Amino acid sequence: MIRPIPFAAAALLLAGALPVSAHRIEKSFKVETQPVVTIRNASGKINIHPWQKSEVRVVADHTSEKVETYAEQMGNRVDVVTHLLSEKVTPPELRADYDITVPAETELQIRTDAGTVVVKGITGDMTFDTVAADVTLEEVAGFLVFKTVGGSLDCTRCAGRIEANSISGNIRLTQPASATVRAQTYSGSLFFDGDFKRGGIYILKSVEGPIEVRFSDDDSFALNASSVQGLVENQATLRQPSHRRASRAGVSNRLLGNVNEGLARVELFSFSGTIRILRRQ
Repeated sequence: MIRPIPFAAAALLLAGALPVSAHRIEKSFKVETQPVVTIRNASGKINIHPWQKSEVRVVADHTSEKVETYAEQMGNRVDVVTHLLSEKVTPPELRADYDITVPAETELQIRTDAGTVVVKGITGDMTFDTVAADVTLEEVAGFLVFKTVGGSLDCTRCAGRIEANSISGNIRLTQPASATVRAQTYSGSLFFDGDFKRGGIYILKSVEGPIEVRFSDDDSFALNASSVQGLVENQATLRQPSHRRASRAGVSNRLLGNVNEGLARVELFSFSGTIRILRRQ
């Protein structure tokens, strides 16, 4: 006669057959105004969003036994780190995901190799140093510095000074509220669609990648656009500067002139990529 397995023993057997559950930590830190949060992560999702509390809350998840996550506070700074416990780690074992809630006026310093970074509604200075991670910023403000090898930057309604550099990653700036934009890439694409602020400086450079800038008839900027081996396509009506002859709308490899009074400065340069100056629909 086969005796039934007791319920508790059956539960233990079933638990042993299931995959290992994710490691999860949740920590909260009391901070003062304008705290600094640093994040070092090899791979995974990093989501950062604001709240009204003077507190930093970190929720971390990972499944591998070869990494660990920890967060600690040093004064008004909170450090979040994924630490390797083994030298032999596969890419899936590197992954750790973070969901972090911070005061709106928080400075962020983020370094990650792969995965995604999403930041919304933060108004402190930010630096991003990635290899292949894609960064999405929405309604943020501050001094924004972005450096990557192959990751992309998608920045929507970003305010403050913007400096972005990539090797092959694409950089997309939509409706920025910034008076200073400097973006550079080797083979990625550069896209700018927003108002040009009075007295603002907007410099976009590439080696091989295309550059696209969209403008409205109400914008006012002095344009200097050139591509050594590529083309410059232009839909703007350019007025002649006082010191030299302006270019006409059409296709060439260099354009020079003012849109309306020329109150902002727009410089576009590519070695072999196509530059497009298009009227916003």
